[in-house]
Amino acid sequence: MSDPNLNPAAARHLHLSRRTFLRGVGVTMALPWLESVPAFGAEPARDGTPGPSPKRFAALFWGNGVNSHHWWAKGSGKDMELGKSLQPLEGLKTKLNFIDGLFNRSAVGVGIHPGQTGNLLSGAPLLKGAVLRGGISMDQVLANHMGQDSLQPSMVLGCEQPITGYHETNFSMAYSSHISWQSADSPVPMEVYPSLAFDSLFENRGSHRTQSILDRIRDDSASLSRRISSADKAKLDEYLTSVREVEKRVDRMRSDSSRAANVARDKGRPLFTLKRPDNGLPEDIREHMKLMCDITALAFQTDKTRVVSLLLCRDLSGLFYPFLDVKLAHHLASHNDLTDDFERVTRFYCSQLAYLAGLLDSMKEGDGTVLDNSCLMFLSNMWSGNKHDSTRLPILTVGGLGGTLATGRTLNYLDKGDENRKACALYLALLQKMEVPISRFGDATSPLAGI
Repeated sequence: MSDPNLNPAAARHLHLSRRTFLRGVGVTMALPWLESVPAFGAEPARDGTPGPSPKRFAALFWGNGVNSHHWWAKGSGKDMELGKSLQPLEGLKTKLNFIDGLFNRSAVGVGIHPGQTGNLLSGAPLLKGAVLRGGISMDQVLANHMGQDSLQPSMVLGCEQPITGYHETNFSMAYSSHISWQSADSPVPMEVYPSLAFDSLFENRGSHRTQSILDRIRDDSASLSRRISSADKAKLDEYLTSVREVEKRVDRMRSDSSRAANVARDKGRPLFTLKRPDNGLPEDIREHMKLMCDITALAFQTDKTRVVSLLLCRDLSGLFYPFLDVKLAHHLASHNDLTDDFERVTRFYCSQLAYLAGLLDSMKEGDGTVLDNSCLMFLSNMWSGNKHDSTRLPILTVGGLGGTLATGRTLNYLDKGDENRKACALYLALLQKMEVPISRFGDATSPLAGI
């Protein structure tokens, strides 16, 4: 409900034609949803109430499967029971869908790792050898359809550098390193540096990067604060505080990135060939992932983009987890996928999803939250890292997509027959719920039943 002290004339004055920004020296900063301001450009109703909030989508990927003994859910809603690895999502059960039994036919029987990954979000057959050939991923189909409605069609983020060369199966390692593809032969460039992702989010350029964003938009934000409702002022203050907290953490990494670039140049080596922290990436992967989740949340809150893909770790990942007391790197640990060690790894990745979902659920938007208007799809490229089994994929969704996606459910397609358990059918269903006018995607000609 709008502030009764805000008269209709003042409210009309605040209705901007398309988007509302805070501007300063060298920075344009989009606003989150506010009752007093139609931040997303949706036409308000005749009574002045805001139009519908935008729908958003994010795909979060981690490689090499799960500990299947602890990856399960049963029941529904508040009574849903979660396996040990899914415990971080306990507080989000009513907004969660546990989806079991789906697979990507083109990733089965073609060889391990790259051939099981590069088409995860497209369902397209992959070409071996020197020429990349697959298909556009569903996040980029969304970006092409929705991109004109936001400042940036999509954000493609990662927490681990891509790898180059060829796998023993003669597939390019590019397939293991990228889940987002803008065309059949080209992955979307992935941003792994939090400072650069943050700068992109706020159009933060040049020497102004050393100045606080909040200092540069201080006059504009103060002016806006005097004209909006009291409830919106509290939201604006909370938003600016969260931006500043992320900015401070990013600033600590900016000098590391610059120093790493100089080291790589002096050594005559590409930056991506250096290991962390020599390459300027955070040594503690927890800090890296949290920042990328924070940036994703801000991107959705401000409507900078409505489509994000986040590669938490790639296939054939070399990440280490000393804080989990796991001695082997991720890929090698996955070869012992039924151990307690790999269960802790699986649970750690679920905690990243829970963190991002929790952030979005804390952001009020209309009568709900940003999470209620979003869908986070969380998936891996195989069920078992030991068996390299991709005949069954671990998939979760969180968020109601503006009321179009029922939640709090456990959905099992394992015994429905191969024609009725296509991962691409899930993607098609989500694309249609986000109003993309298509009737087929990948190998699916109809949306997934029951979704």
